[in-house]
This record gives sequence, C-alpha cells and structure tokens, in this order.
Amino acid sequence: MARRKKRVEHDNHDRWLISYADFVTLLFAFFVVMYSISSVNEGKYKTFSDSLSIAFTNKPSSVPINIAPNEQELLLKALVDRRTARLGEQQRKIQDRMRNLANGLSQVMSPLINQRMVSINQTRRGVVLDISESSLFKTGEAVLQPGVLDVLRQVSAVLSKEELPIEVEGHTDDIPIATVQFPSNWELSSARASSVVRMLIDNGVPARSLAAVGLASNQPLVPNDSQENRARNRRVTIIIVSPDMERVTAPGNAT
Repeated sequence: MARRKKRVEHDNHDRWLISYADFVTLLFAFFVVMYSISSVNEGKYKTFSDSLSIAFTNKPSSVPINIAPNEQELLLKALVDRRTARLGEQQRKIQDRMRNLANGLSQVMSPLINQRMVSINQTRRGVVLDISESSLFKTGEAVLQPGVLDVLRQVSAVLSKEELPIEVEGHTDDIPIATVQFPSNWELSSARASSVVRMLIDNGVPARSLAAVGLASNQPLVPNDSQENRARNRRVTIIIVSPDMERVTAPGNAT
C-alpha cells in the first residue's frame, strides 16, 4: 500500500497584519478621545461669555443660556467672589498707600502738629491736612510767612513722590473783608489757596496734579460763634485725593 505523503505546513507570513490592524484601531480611538477632550464646546463658551456680561454690566443677554439654573448660579457666584476678592485686595493696597502718606506728612509737620496748628486725618476722600491760617498768613493777607516755608518745602518733598490729585482749599471765617485787594472773603480764600499751590509747584509738585479752590466761609469746621472757633475756621486745607475717589472740585471759586 502506497504511503501517504507527509503534509507540508507553510508559515503564515500575514499574521502580523492582525496585530497591526488592532494597533491602528487603538491609535484611532485614542486620538478621537483626545480630540473630543480638547475641542471647545461653543455653546458652553457662549454661555460663559454671556454670564460674564451679566455679572459685570448687569445687562441681560440676548442669547438664550443653555445651562442649568444651578450651574448658572454657581458660575455667577464664582465670578462675583473673584471680583470681590480682587477689589478687596486693591482697596487694601490703596489704604496702605494712603496710611504711609499720612505718616510721612505727620513726621515732617510734627512741630506744627504739636502746636495744634496742623491736623492730619485719613478719610474716605483721602488724606486731609488742615493748616491754621495764623501759621501761614498775617491777618487779611495772602503772602506766606517766612517761618512756614521750610515746613511746606518738606511737605512738597513728600507730595512730589505721589502721582495723586491734590486739592488746596482756602477757608475764612464769617467776618466780611472789604479791601482794595480783597473785596470779599471769596478773593481772600482763593488767593491764599493759590499761594500754597505756587509754593508746592516751586518745590517739585507737578502742576497738573494741583487745584486751588476758594470757599470763603461756606465750609466751617465749627460754628462761627466765638473768637476761638473763628480762628479754627480760618485755614488752608490740603487734600491728597485717594486713587479710588473721583476728583470732584468743591463748589466755589477755582483758580
């Protein structure tokens, strides 16, 4: 009986195609997932933009918001909290800056402060210096006395380092004046404020930062019912306006 020929098995050289196809499929799936993660959801992006508009302008959006109400509330709360924190930090920096300015002015004006000729206060409007008229001028005059010039030079050195609006106000008591040079307290208070402004400019304070205002007797510190109170009301006030306050010129004559 004839012997059956032994079957010869051939190697399958195409088997690698199966592994390669699996690998390509996995790569394709991987890049699809990566693309889906990185692609911007235009609807969500528009919602976010509209929410910003509502939060910062209080204007309703013309585009319907396709986000759940609770998600809107959380998003707006996060935006408001962030804005509040930023404003709070800015306010703290401004307060520190104005406090340092007040301390610097207190140091250079300490002799007059000790004599109760000068008071320095930090208010919401800014740093306010009230300088007694008697330390600056003779009665009925608007020429600065020599004895106060050195102190004002030191004040100018402090103020020249600050790029802040500075308002100089002249104040009188309620006793009328009628001279050739000053027909009324309006002219006297304006001239005194201008004298201080010129002194500050001559000693390095930028002119663009300054304003001189004459207020006559219209803003007294205390009632004009005694000689002592009238003396307190006759003053020059220097206001270094805080950065977060809009500069407002007080009613009266400005020069």
